[in-house]
Amino acid sequence: MGDFSQNGIISTLHDFGTRSTSEIEKDLLRFSKERKMELILPCLYSELEGTALPKIVDEISKTKYLDHVIVGLDKANLAQAKKAWKFFKKLKTPFSLLWNDGPELKKLDQELKKKDLSPSELGKGRNVWYCIGMSIARDTARSVALHDCDIKTYDRRMLAKLFYPVVNPLFNFEFCKGYYPRVANSKMNGRVARLLVFPLLTALEKTIGKSDYLNFMKSFKYPLAGEFSFRRNVLPELRISSDWGIEVGILSEMQRSFSPQNICQVDLADTYDHKHQVLSIDDETKGLSRMSIDIIKTFIKKLATQGNSFSREKFRSLKATYYRSALDLIDIYRSDAYMNGLEFDSHTEEKAVELFAMNIMKAGEAFILNPMDTPFIPTWSRVKSAIPDFLKRLERAVNEDNKKYY
Repeated sequence: MGDFSQNGIISTLHDFGTRSTSEIEKDLLRFSKERKMELILPCLYSELEGTALPKIVDEISKTKYLDHVIVGLDKANLAQAKKAWKFFKKLKTPFSLLWNDGPELKKLDQELKKKDLSPSELGKGRNVWYCIGMSIARDTARSVALHDCDIKTYDRRMLAKLFYPVVNPLFNFEFCKGYYPRVANSKMNGRVARLLVFPLLTALEKTIGKSDYLNFMKSFKYPLAGEFSFRRNVLPELRISSDWGIEVGILSEMQRSFSPQNICQVDLADTYDHKHQVLSIDDETKGLSRMSIDIIKTFIKKLATQGNSFSREKFRSLKATYYRSALDLIDIYRSDAYMNGLEFDSHTEEKAVELFAMNIMKAGEAFILNPMDTPFIPTWSRVKSAIPDFLKRLERAVNEDNKKYY
């Protein structure tokens, strides 16, 4: 059960449990007559063989308001792509599958590379970016939603609530972010949000001062949630981060482009669980260590664009301030966990904080050595300006793949 709190500069839409899923879906079905909805599902082939994605597809297939689904498929050979097309037929909704490792899409990617417009690295950011390109090329949806494909606790109510704020014609929201408690199997999860992002935002305020941007970011109850919805006018100018900073990057873009009155967050679930990443203390290129570095770099680069200066001395102060703030939060989380009968390992929590503190210095050093590094993939507006017919050729290549393989 949500509360009434509005603790920040963006709107928080709660779920008081007073409307059934079917009632919300009836509204969406009515809205869909004039406001078509499209869902983006970025996934790895390996997720088709897990337990989360089959359940997600089953839940989505129960909906009637979706106009189209765009599936971005990564790390799949031809045989696996064919299995994927067959797998997603269960959706009972028209869909387009982007086989990102297929020859046609690779050829288009090479064309972008020649103009320095292609995503610099593989991963979720690149997958999402191409799916957004496909949505822009189709030009039918008024609203587009995106969520991950590893959600173990998925329910179709989540999707309905994610779409509702940007589809209801009485609302003025251009962008919606999902949130939820990260509690599952008697454990308090969400370590990167709890132990890195929240204390880091506090530390940044103390070291560089308060700002509209930091105030905006602190307004989100779970800034690393992978569930978003947009009105279509947002998409052409949206800058997507190619690394683990994608969620923070998208929020940063919303803060740059829109008034807080046009942005909201919505309560999606009472509980949420997905695939967990390892801490990866000994390898900064993997797991939560890599994720934390990418997120810290995203914050730093955003603040630098707003005129803030960063030096090695500043990063040392930031690290010390962060470390103290994070340790104080661990004490609070311990009390919260015990009161709710949850397991809590203080040693593991402090190991994570120590790693994140060390990674502040690594991210800072990377920024100082390469301040001109571009963290975002180019916008689709820029691609269209450089290659006017690219999006239509992307749509044609995807459609031809879909006809060929299923």
